[in-house]
Amino acid sequence: MAASRAGPVGWQEVLRDPVQWLAFGFGTGLLPVAPGTWGSLLAAFLYWWLPPLPVPVQLAGLALAFVAGCVICGASARRLGVHDHGGIVFDEFVGQWLVLVVTPHTLAWYALAFVLFRLMDIWKPWPIREADHRLQGGTGIMLDDVLAAGYAALVVGGVQFLPLA
Repeated sequence: MAASRAGPVGWQEVLRDPVQWLAFGFGTGLLPVAPGTWGSLLAAFLYWWLPPLPVPVQLAGLALAFVAGCVICGASARRLGVHDHGGIVFDEFVGQWLVLVVTPHTLAWYALAFVLFRLMDIWKPWPIREADHRLQGGTGIMLDDVLAAGYAALVVGGVQFLPLA
């Protein structure tokens, strides 16, 4: 187990430790500027290339990813000695993927879903901010992004029904 500390995390540490490799979004969490945004972008890119699956299958996969994320992000945070280190971006992957479940498979829609998810995750409207401050461990790390994804998914889903002619 890596020593607990709140300082910066390096590439070697992340490459050596499978938990950190996943928690840090395959290294995107190590980028010096906006690691959450980079993690979300990689998540959207990976999702774009997934074969189309029925929505129930996607949701089941996301439920498993959420549970795994609670364990992975919680373990990473404990090892680092920081509740929600900025480099832990596995939660962004799950949140971004959740929004993309309701997003049409075009670049314009993916761009909208990406921007809305990032805005909600950064802004943290109620009750996201409450969850972010009150819940600890991996569940707290994961849940605020799932809630942000819920808001973004509602907007993406709603916009699809607007008469934009």
